[in-house]
Amino acid sequence: MSRRRRSVMSEELKTELAKDLGFYETVQQEGWGGIKAKDAGNMVKRAIQLAEQAAARKS
Repeated sequence: MSRRRRSVMSEELKTELAKDLGFYETVQQEGWGGIKAKDAGNMVKRAIQLAEQAAARKS
């Protein structure tokens, strides 16, 4: 039984993060499934940092 999870991050955000972190070429060649777990973790960490910065600016 396959369930498809909806992405929390937009494609645009994921693409920008992949470019910033240096593995966008892998995404282009192999898709998101081709990235390393470490790269995915770094992408999530960076997204959290950006969200925290945005929240701090609103305060």
